[in-house]
Amino acid sequence: MTLESILFYILSAVAIASALLVVTRRSPVISALYLILNFFCLAGLYLTLHAQFIAVIQIIVYAGAIMVLFVFVIMLLNLGDERKLSEGMSYKKVIAVGLAAALLTELIYIIETSWIVLPASTVSQGTDIGTVEYIGLQLFTGYLFPFEVTSILLLVAIVGAIVLAKRKY
Repeated sequence: MTLESILFYILSAVAIASALLVVTRRSPVISALYLILNFFCLAGLYLTLHAQFIAVIQIIVYAGAIMVLFVFVIMLLNLGDERKLSEGMSYKKVIAVGLAAALLTELIYIIETSWIVLPASTVSQGTDIGTVEYIGLQLFTGYLFPFEVTSILLLVAIVGAIVLAKRKY
């Protein structure tokens, strides 16, 4: 085993543990902090897979901007009394636990039966796939039309938000 694969398994274990802690903590602020840890672990996983651009975007967009939004919403809601949020056992929870157990069973079955290794010739050669240069080249050559359509869609959304927010006199 190489150092890279050991680091991959360690980051994977920490990512799974932090994801479980996100959904099991009672305090929303503590859950948000564990979510930040999860985002950093995912960025580390992207680095071990040689996807440097995605790792940096993971840190900037998710661990930065999205988490600021989450913490702002948590503070805006001012949850205060958590006893009002708790509810007893209901049929929805029983169904959710059953569906989660079925999903876990399916995942275990898929993982145990899918140890098929693809031949090296079908896998793209080179470690430049995750770099900014490769993504930019693909984006502006093979995916130029969808890129431009997305930019026009975002521009229309911004103009629409300005029109809706403008006061009528």
